[in-house]
Amino acid sequence: MEKLKIRGGRRLVGEVRVSGAKNAALPILCASLLTARDLKLSNVPDLADVRTMLRLLEGMGVKVERRGHEVTLNAGALTSTVAPYELVKTMRASILTLCPLAARFGSARVSLPGGCAIGARPVDQHIKGLRALGAKVEIDHGYVDAQASRLKGARIVTDMVTVTGTENLMMAAVLAEGRTVIENAAREPEVSDLAECLNAMGARISGAGTPTIVIDGVETLHGAEHRVIADRIEAGSYLCAAAATRGDVLVRGCVPHDLEAVTAKLAEMGAGLEQGGDWIRLSMSGRPHPVKIRTTPHPGFPTDMQAQFMAVAALADGASEITETIFENRFMHVPELARMGAKIRVNGNTAVVTGVETLEGADVMATDLRASASLVIAALAAQGESTVDRLYHLDRGYERMEEKLRVLGADVERVRG
Repeated sequence: MEKLKIRGGRRLVGEVRVSGAKNAALPILCASLLTARDLKLSNVPDLADVRTMLRLLEGMGVKVERRGHEVTLNAGALTSTVAPYELVKTMRASILTLCPLAARFGSARVSLPGGCAIGARPVDQHIKGLRALGAKVEIDHGYVDAQASRLKGARIVTDMVTVTGTENLMMAAVLAEGRTVIENAAREPEVSDLAECLNAMGARISGAGTPTIVIDGVETLHGAEHRVIADRIEAGSYLCAAAATRGDVLVRGCVPHDLEAVTAKLAEMGAGLEQGGDWIRLSMSGRPHPVKIRTTPHPGFPTDMQAQFMAVAALADGASEITETIFENRFMHVPELARMGAKIRVNGNTAVVTGVETLEGADVMATDLRASASLVIAALAAQGESTVDRLYHLDRGYERMEEKLRVLGADVERVRG
């Protein structure tokens, strides 16, 4: 079991470049199932979840060639339309193979997904939408079974905003006969990135990034080249680390427009911010100001940044209020932050964080992906040494984080034991 050993109390100073977005790369990798031609991707992050997805696709017969951050996939000779539990259990995004398989091959058997234990996150909206497109879908011994001849366009209104649901149904609709309209669609940049890739493959999608997406189905898709967008959550995490350590950090390779909800709260906390076309610089000279945060779907404040902001708020000069509206079990990092001296009181889906002057190093344990980032941020700001255990959570979504932090002056190392 690997851990991070962090000796805190050092200001982070310098430049860091963010990697490609995990949450964009995973659905785009699944889009390779929609064509028999090569899909060539660049800026694909080297993450545990990406490696798991590639193993899953290879197990189906997809030919995968990887060189660094470039990946070429070819699904011209698929041997299976089954996504087995052994791989799916570790990663919820595996459900994104369901609709491409059903759309192109008329058959899919995908295990109900696992991933971070942050809430229920049911797949009922995926199933509802696929049925609306004409597929026969059943749950059988922990698997989603979908059968269809050619899908037919339909109007789909999701009961809630769901990112993976929107992405899955977009991939189903691109090969459906006629027009599909997805109402109440997720507006996240990762949805728009998938649409851009699909359009490069010959799809006809409009409205991605708005609540209404229109897809006119085509007979087949062809190969394409696509560059995965930057990871806005990774960028936001480094900005929070700079704020917590009263540092001065320039984050390169990001999209400032996609981070407006995050940078607005950091400015409210007293951070100095500058930005250009693909960079944001944050400097912090004193303790953060307290803030009120409420997570909402994009373009609101992202749930994937809630834990990192809690680590910053733990050092604020006053009491902050953080309300989580997306996932019902996303405060599991609170007891671990408390081990470092944070004062946090949870009442339902709201946490009141009363800032302290300093946090203290401690042995802590990551409970999910974003919780792991919050513990790293807190450890960087704390006095003394901390160890962050269950590092496999961090490796699911952050590429070489300890190396990037060392470039900024952090005293951090990966250890076994």
